[in-house]
Amino acid sequence: MQAALAEIHDFLRCPTPSRWIENALDAQGIMLIDHAHCEKKAASTALGLMYRYVENSDLLNRMSRLAREELRHFEQVLAIINKRGIQYGHLTAARYATGLRKEIRQDDPGRLVDVMVVGAIIEARSCERFAALVPHLDDELASFYSSLLKSEARHYRDYLTLAEKASDEPIDDRVELFLEIEKELIQSPDTEFRFHSGPIEQ
Repeated sequence: MQAALAEIHDFLRCPTPSRWIENALDAQGIMLIDHAHCEKKAASTALGLMYRYVENSDLLNRMSRLAREELRHFEQVLAIINKRGIQYGHLTAARYATGLRKEIRQDDPGRLVDVMVVGAIIEARSCERFAALVPHLDDELASFYSSLLKSEARHYRDYLTLAEKASDEPIDDRVELFLEIEKELIQSPDTEFRFHSGPIEQ
């Protein structure tokens, strides 16, 4: 797992700001609720890709497995939320995913390449944040977030592999474009705390 984390740290252009970790520890209820929403969205995205790209058997297999895992994670987060007496409900979406998706091309194969690259970045950031939070959490939550690292790292790699397979040319420029956008979103101050928000300045 340490090798996978090292690869993700090398892939991303910046670490999670320490201020965001402080925000997360101060708002663990919101963190868990938004985490649950993120797992549902990830499963929904995977299923949507399966419906759109029915001829891509590699994508179908990887996304089917990913959707099952994300829904299982959703169930696990929801169980923790209920156990802790937190009221699960709607939250406004973070600007993170929308900010990344603005540069996605509209036509295939460019669209598929970009969607896969964005998926890889989101999974990589999720993995990096779980690992950053673990040392600061109570035993139950630390154990749970530690258990997610392996699957999140694999999802990152699956998305990146699918992006490379979808393109007839190197994807380095597209990866770099989206990584720079992601860096700005992660480092710039946000107005509401979310799992993928930037730091909330007091």
